[in-house]
Amino acid sequence: MSIIPSFRRNSNSFFDPFSGFTDLWDPFKDFPFPSSSLSTFPRENSVFVNTRIDWKETPEAHVFKADIPGLKKEDVKVEIEDDRVLQISGERKIEKEDKNDTWHRVERSSGKFSRRFRLPENAKVDEIKAAMENGVLSVTVPKVDVKKPDVKSIEISG
Repeated sequence: MSIIPSFRRNSNSFFDPFSGFTDLWDPFKDFPFPSSSLSTFPRENSVFVNTRIDWKETPEAHVFKADIPGLKKEDVKVEIEDDRVLQISGERKIEKEDKNDTWHRVERSSGKFSRRFRLPENAKVDEIKAAMENGVLSVTVPKVDVKKPDVKSIEISG
C-alpha cells in the first residue's frame, strides 16, 4: 500500500512542496526576476492542486475520501490504471472575469489535481464504487474475502 505522488509539471498540474508557505514570506518577491521558488506558480492553484485524500481500511473495503468543494461529479474522474493504480483527478476552472469587475481578494483555489494510489492485492478492482455528496468524494474499493481455514478439533485419547 503505497502512495504514488504525481510529479507531472505542465502549466496546469505541478508538485509544489512549498505550497503551504505561500502566505508567509517570499524572500525573492521584490527581485526583478520571475523565478522565485514560492511565486513561480499562480497562488490560486497551489491549494487545489494538492487535494488531500484520506485512505482508511475496514474489514470489508478500502475507503478513500476527498474534499473537493464546488465541483460537480462531471468535473471529477475516478479511474483504474495498470490494473492496480487508483487515480482520482479533476479540475476547477477559473471564474470568468468581467472587465468592469474589481477584485479585492482571490483566495479560492482553481486548477487541475491528480492523485494516484497503488491498491493492495486484496482489492476487488472490478467492484469499485464512487459517490459524491456535499463536496466529498467517497471511493469504496471492496476487499477480496479471505477464507479462514476450517479448524477441526481432534479428541485426545488416553
